[in-house]
Amino acid sequence: MLYNIARGFITLIALGIGTTAGYYLSNLGLAVVENVESYYVLGVVGGAFALIGFIIAPWVIAKVTKLVGWAEAKLQKTPTQDIVGGAIGLILGLIIAVLLSPSFSRIPLIGDYLPIISSLILGYLGLSLGVNKKEEIISFFTLLPKLASREKASRGTKKDNYKVLDTSVIIDGRIADICKTGFLEGVMIIPGFVLEELRHIADSSDLLKRNRGRRGLDILNVMRKDPDIIVQIYEKDYDDIQEVDSKLVRLAQDMEGQVITNDYNLNKVAELQGVQVLNINELANAVKPVVLPGEQMVVQVIKDGKEQGQGVGYLDDGTMIVVDGGRKHIGQTIEVLVTSVLQTAAGRMIFAKPKNGDKKSSSNQLDDEVNAIG
Repeated sequence: MLYNIARGFITLIALGIGTTAGYYLSNLGLAVVENVESYYVLGVVGGAFALIGFIIAPWVIAKVTKLVGWAEAKLQKTPTQDIVGGAIGLILGLIIAVLLSPSFSRIPLIGDYLPIISSLILGYLGLSLGVNKKEEIISFFTLLPKLASREKASRGTKKDNYKVLDTSVIIDGRIADICKTGFLEGVMIIPGFVLEELRHIADSSDLLKRNRGRRGLDILNVMRKDPDIIVQIYEKDYDDIQEVDSKLVRLAQDMEGQVITNDYNLNKVAELQGVQVLNINELANAVKPVVLPGEQMVVQVIKDGKEQGQGVGYLDDGTMIVVDGGRKHIGQTIEVLVTSVLQTAAGRMIFAKPKNGDKKSSSNQLDDEVNAIG
């Protein structure tokens, strides 16, 4: 059905072209036979063109279909940001060309052709600049609704407000909740190579890795749907660098931004290269409630400690509590009295004893603490 409609449409176009050509031929007096009326010329030439159009219509349809398929395949492989940026740049270039056309048309001889030439040149320049500057253009249009809803006009995307997220912090998931609280400002940058790594993890044959990868993708979807969180996918890759961590550091340097991570090694490498790092684990340790010696708390003893007679439990935030004499209370929830608190590189440890238990000497208590962290 569509094929027949397209063929008929091409035939009609050919008929229109032939009729126009016949009209000009009759006006020029080029009729082959004298005294032949002009409408005969129109009919003959128009019919000939219509017949030619009907004959070549299948070839034209095949070529157009192939061209459309090729263009569709190219567009599917082209990142969305490139398409949007290029379209915006093309539109702006054509608008500028239209505004300049009245001035160009006044130029003698070539004035009729300059608007066409300027449209082609400015349209191409706009398309090229739109693709190359897509991040800035899309960031600008993304911020417009947020700028309109807030009184501060300085809400724009500054370079020092770029936050580059790595794979570990996305899988961790706490970044979404932290962004919702408003403690992190600026644009959350999701590099394309991090998305690719997440996709590989989500497709892993290992069940645990697959679940972690899918959790990371779910977290990204939650962040992108939140109107209060500015998320930007950054497609640029560094083909000369193989390691994802090294690419993250290079990207943060180029954008003059900060890296958000949970990875201890990435933290140290980035700091050595002068890139500021925001570590979620350090933030979590900083906001844990302060516990002082002498305070009482309730804890469930779940396993043996490293030293004889010790039991180990955990608070809701994951802080380890070493209970002196708690081994006999494994599996029980008991009241304990805090004796000391130690901050280590791995986190904070709390030493306690059962509230109604026997007291140890201070020297023995110190030995237990040293052995527990040793």
